[in-house]
Amino acid sequence: MMNYEIFKEVVKEKFMDYMPDSFKGMELIVRPAEKVNMTYDAINIRGEDTTISPTIYINDMYEKYQSCGDLEETLMAACDLMAMEFAKTPQVVDVDSLYKDADEKVVFQLINTEQNKSFLEQVPHREFQDLSIIYKLVVNADTESIQSIKVTNSLAERLGMNEEQLFKYAAENTRRILPPRIRNMNDVMKEMFLSDGMPEEIAEMMIREVPPEQTLWIISNNRGIDGAVSMLYENELHELAENLESDLYILPSSVHEVLAVSV
Repeated sequence: MMNYEIFKEVVKEKFMDYMPDSFKGMELIVRPAEKVNMTYDAINIRGEDTTISPTIYINDMYEKYQSCGDLEETLMAACDLMAMEFAKTPQVVDVDSLYKDADEKVVFQLINTEQNKSFLEQVPHREFQDLSIIYKLVVNADTESIQSIKVTNSLAERLGMNEEQLFKYAAENTRRILPPRIRNMNDVMKEMFLSDGMPEEIAEMMIREVPPEQTLWIISNNRGIDGAVSMLYENELHELAENLESDLYILPSSVHEVLAVSV
């Protein structure tokens, strides 16, 4: 089985061979993409009439290759995904319209500072404990998904916003677009059991009743996306602490949620 670096070179050479005929003559672009906690190898396709290309990652392709052991199957699946995403992506886009009313679309995200030093050099941010607050621009949000782009230093300049302004707008917008949500771990586990088809009475038996002051609480938002930032809103934490009549330990677990437990 190929190691990752060899696999990446093969993908560069062979990827376009597996794309449908309608993509012939287009150019494959492979570029590093800074994501939270690591850098990925991103793939885009560019043509004369193409303004926007979906992005897929060689890293994800390599995971599939390791799982199935078949290079051709891996390439075919990736190309099918690229073609499908291309079909859903509008090719005539007014870029300026994406940034219209940006002050109403900026939201927070929390990431680990130590693990994202190079990434943080590229974006406006402020430190919070051992974490960093960064900003995203929500370009579309509906009942099923939310689409956003990170606010880089260059985008912030284009928007005419400094970090203080971004923080001010995001403090209001995040609560509105991604309102905080605090849930008991027992309730979350019960929902998981029920969604898997378990009868309610069995689900009740599976969950050992734990007094509220001894249970874990999940702090996120109504979408469960980038919900760790909800711990920046003190009112909800204060209300939980008041109800439990206790101080709280806050345990960051991912960018999507943090856990709280009574002291």
